[in-house]
Amino acid sequence: MATPFSTISTPIILSILGLSIFSLFPTSFSQPPNTTDTSVCNGVLITYRYLTGNEISPILLPADPVNQPYRFESRLTVRNNGPDELKNWRVFVGFNRGELLVSATNAVLADGNSLPANVSNGAVLAGSPVTDLKTAIETAGDVDQMQAVVDLVGTQFGVGAPNVPLPDNITLANDGYLCPTPRTQGNDTNVCCIPDLNSRTNIIVDGDFSPLQTGDLTIMYDVTMTYEGNYWAQVTISNHNPFGRLQNWNLSWDWTEGEFINSMRGAYPKVVDTGNCIFGNQGQFYRDFDFSNALSCERRPTIIDLPLSRTNDTNLGLVPFCCRDGSILPPSMDLTKSKSTFRMQVYKMPPNLNKTHLTPPQNWMINSTVGPGYQCGPPIRVDPTLFPDTTGLPAQESAVASWQVVCNISIVESKKPNCCVSFSSFFNDSIIPCNTCACGCDSNNPSNTNGVCSSTEPSLLLPAQALLIPFENRTKMIAEFANLKRHEIPNPLPCGDNCGVSINWHLLSDFEDGWTARITLFNWGETDVVDWFSAVELDRAMPGFEDVYSIDGKALPGANNNTLFLQGLPGLNYLVAERNGSNPRKDPRVPGTQQSVISFTKKQTPGINVARGDGFPTKVYFNGEECSLPTILPSNAQRMTAAIFRNTLLLFLILIFMQ
Repeated sequence: MATPFSTISTPIILSILGLSIFSLFPTSFSQPPNTTDTSVCNGVLITYRYLTGNEISPILLPADPVNQPYRFESRLTVRNNGPDELKNWRVFVGFNRGELLVSATNAVLADGNSLPANVSNGAVLAGSPVTDLKTAIETAGDVDQMQAVVDLVGTQFGVGAPNVPLPDNITLANDGYLCPTPRTQGNDTNVCCIPDLNSRTNIIVDGDFSPLQTGDLTIMYDVTMTYEGNYWAQVTISNHNPFGRLQNWNLSWDWTEGEFINSMRGAYPKVVDTGNCIFGNQGQFYRDFDFSNALSCERRPTIIDLPLSRTNDTNLGLVPFCCRDGSILPPSMDLTKSKSTFRMQVYKMPPNLNKTHLTPPQNWMINSTVGPGYQCGPPIRVDPTLFPDTTGLPAQESAVASWQVVCNISIVESKKPNCCVSFSSFFNDSIIPCNTCACGCDSNNPSNTNGVCSSTEPSLLLPAQALLIPFENRTKMIAEFANLKRHEIPNPLPCGDNCGVSINWHLLSDFEDGWTARITLFNWGETDVVDWFSAVELDRAMPGFEDVYSIDGKALPGANNNTLFLQGLPGLNYLVAERNGSNPRKDPRVPGTQQSVISFTKKQTPGINVARGDGFPTKVYFNGEECSLPTILPSNAQRMTAAIFRNTLLLFLILIFMQ
């Protein structure tokens, strides 16, 4: 039955009651939304949901609950609710319970590591194969194009059901976004990241793909030709670090869709094996395929460079920048030798046979026997690379599709250097030798009578002639020099530096208008060092650099302008190996050496104190690796004592003549 007010509108009722309609409803539309409120997120909404977990073997409860392993399943959702497309999304997940991540859908680890991986200190996940998240505006609200859903499976320790183990933190790892503290409720933790107007935005203006990024080393994966079922790709490794060098490089990656390598030019698999194809899904699909001519069916192949002799090989070579025995020099040394290129034919598997379905390999890794280690990110889709026209016409050919992998030098604290530096000067006849165990230590020391040396005892001062003698032949000379200088000799003696290459920096002269130094390189190894280079950082002295005389040297351009780059002259770029003395029966072996004098002026460096430290390098690199430096400098006390004596004698003579 209708009430007396059933025909009266709500505004009239409120008017009769003396109330305003606006007093009954919140006026939130007149206030800006709270950016920390994830229910109204106009940025990038990240949600981590713990789904389930259960106890797994070994069963340690109740004796050891902290180390009891649990399987966990969770889901990470990244949704772009903002007005701008999110390019190359990356999310940091702050795992904190000793997690081992076993699988992740639609994402890879941004540091290039393969799964399973230890992520107990947190991990950055990057989108793969979909790297970009579109907006609701350009997709009419199509959630599938706006978000990425990553299902995670792994192992964690100490926390399982019915508890809800959630990460300490989740945040967007892209530039240009500000993420507040995540909010946790039940099985979820979430955060809304908004564009930060005070920082560099990551909005891409030009082109449909990401711009090329910079790094110590970059790898381009360019698909140059594509067919139904297979394609040709060109891989280019480019070194951009002025001190970086790779020797005998090894490149590896993960195929994610069952691909295999049929043929290559300019490089070769380290292991040629097609067994996984013959007995796997590839052999069942390609029944009539001759796998005896294929090269690699490994899920994670390792690729090596070809020797120089294969450069013009009609079957394996004839690729620009190929076939250099795995040597990639820094661009500051030779730009034409700072990259390496090879090509390969890749076969695909169903259902990805369409010529337009192109997916790059993941989890790239590169290492070498010389130089630092590298950590590589995921491949990022970029604008197709343009190549010079192969017919010689003034035109360019475009790749079908291109991806870029950026690798940066990773500092490994436990890694020992391969080179060391000794200091000496014209005002002191003692040489500050390389540090004890500068390049690692072996407790066995042939120079000591009891066969044991000390890895903690500081190295002993040397006479100049000792630099040309192997460490094991210096014992008698060191003892005589110590007695002459009245220095104590420890027992056991300190171990040697164990470095393959040592460098002596000698302060040769210091006068009013300028000064000179002499650098000597010693190769104590059994093989020649080809295309060697060294970089010397002189923080205060480099503005006064004048010339290098017996080797090639130049000041590296840059903001600091404090680095001297040295290399062998053309035809003299070999630092020869250690060799026998003039009389092998009684003379010790002698190292290969190269030496040069370096001159400096003081006009550009007023106030420089050469003897007190400004004339000695603060860092020295050899072939891309930082060398161990002495912890002390040569003392100029002898020169000061001599100067005081001369001045006192002169004053004494003047007083005599005045009487």
